[in-house]
Amino acid sequence: MTNSPLQTLPDAQLAPMQRAYAEAQAAKNLRLAAMFIAFVIALVLSADVTELNPVKLWERRGELLDYFNHLAHLENGAWVISDPVEWFWNLKGWSLLLLETIVMSYVGTLTGAAVAFVLCFVASTNITQNPLTRAAARRAMEILRTVPDLVFALIFVEAFGLGPMAGVLALALHTSGALGKQFFELVENIDPKPMDGILASGGSKLHAIRFAVLPQIIAGLASYTVLRFEINVREASVLGYVGAGGIGFKLLEAIRKFYYSDISAILVMLMLTVFAIEISMSYARAKFLPEPGTTR
Repeated sequence: MTNSPLQTLPDAQLAPMQRAYAEAQAAKNLRLAAMFIAFVIALVLSADVTELNPVKLWERRGELLDYFNHLAHLENGAWVISDPVEWFWNLKGWSLLLLETIVMSYVGTLTGAAVAFVLCFVASTNITQNPLTRAAARRAMEILRTVPDLVFALIFVEAFGLGPMAGVLALALHTSGALGKQFFELVENIDPKPMDGILASGGSKLHAIRFAVLPQIIAGLASYTVLRFEINVREASVLGYVGAGGIGFKLLEAIRKFYYSDISAILVMLMLTVFAIEISMSYARAKFLPEPGTTR
């Protein structure tokens, strides 16, 4: 019989440890159960406040399905896919408005991303040492992303009149706040060693940002910006409701007048646009950006 390198404690010493472990595990399970019960209670109360009634949802399911049925049919009752020419009767006009929506989103996203790029370094604890400066940058980004872009659009429509300019400014402001938070979190989670090495060797903070920080976050910056661009394409279609340019006004007009086939045609165009953006941007990221942990 060989001697085992593992030693077993005597029962007199092992029993108190087992009891302590069992008590700790029971306390943990009790906390989890209490959290789950609190979550269920909060969910039920929230459903009551928001009038989320499962019975009503079930009773009105027919109306919901009927609406989608209207979207799938032309005015003459035929399926929309049976007559694409009739379905997309205003393809040229919608395409021009959709192009305006895409350009609004593109300019608004790039402008907002540029502002967020600057603010993210000011708001990061590992870049900016002054707490007041960091707090000011963070509060500014919170205000910008808290105010809905639709409210910004209403303000700019009042100031500059109807047109895409109001939409671009609204998207840019909201985007700068939303992306700014994501960007500075990327900066705060970098590996500090390369930056510390550059600063210790006499480099400036700008040198550290350029050669130590940016290589670590560039892929994340691109991914978040592309995602925001996709979101802004959808948001820009809503901004047209208040006259801020784009296809949103035509979509609102079709909804108000119950032009179901027009609604479905515009929605299909929006979905195809978002799909095309996602596919093309995924290809661009794979082609031009390094994978995490690699260099080029």
